[in-house]
Amino acid sequence: MTGSKQLAITAARAASDKQAADILVLEVRDLIVITDYFVIASGRSDRQVKTIAESIEEALRGEGEKPLRREGRRDGRWVLLDYLDFVVHVFLDEERDFYGLERLWADAPVIDWNHAAARSGG
Repeated sequence: MTGSKQLAITAARAASDKQAADILVLEVRDLIVITDYFVIASGRSDRQVKTIAESIEEALRGEGEKPLRREGRRDGRWVLLDYLDFVVHVFLDEERDFYGLERLWADAPVIDWNHAAARSGG
């Protein structure tokens, strides 16, 4: 079984493959009890936000994972994919600025997903 950290990194890489902007993986396990990681990414249009979210779901499905909850796909302004141990947020740029999750969770360690080993544990 793949660990939640590696799955969050897989989500970040899938977002990157669709040219998502400002991709962050935050380790929030010591700050909140509902999840271990947040993956946050931005798209420039509602269509790109939807495409990024679909790409993430497809990549994680390949790892045997399906979201327990999915919200916001219809509007494409903020898509939330809840995988229990990690939650993916794909925002339209303006929505991300407005909600400021990275400001709310400023104390969370940032995971270097871009340089993490392809098969590290988690």
